[in-house]
Amino acid sequence: MTDPIADLLTRIRNAIMAGHKIVEIPASNLKKEIARILYEKGYILSYKVVEGDGKQGILKIALKYNPKSKKPAINNLQRVSKPGLRHYTSVDEMPRVLNGLGIAIISTSKGLMTDKEARKEGVGGEVLCYVY
Repeated sequence: MTDPIADLLTRIRNAIMAGHKIVEIPASNLKKEIARILYEKGYILSYKVVEGDGKQGILKIALKYNPKSKKPAINNLQRVSKPGLRHYTSVDEMPRVLNGLGIAIISTSKGLMTDKEARKEGVGGEVLCYVY
């Protein structure tokens, strides 16, 4: 596997399309931070790391659905920066996802954060993905 972030996003996307409640992903510190951001912004119900086969364990993510309409909280996950073509942005050219309704996850020198937090901190970085 050469792109663990794309693998994470694809597993979440596939679990949503199949209507699963929980998705299991091999854990890493970067994936834990992405899950933390998704949890804080209300896109997933919860996440936890369980000891597993590998050194880092398994990341279990509980997906969030609307109780009445059964629609998922995440409509789209889009990978922006890829291993073959990195996409960096400055604080002045920070992307706005769906005119502020979605989030962009940015890898900055101060850690992983959303586009709004990066704008507030005044830092740019690598745009990992868009979530809406």
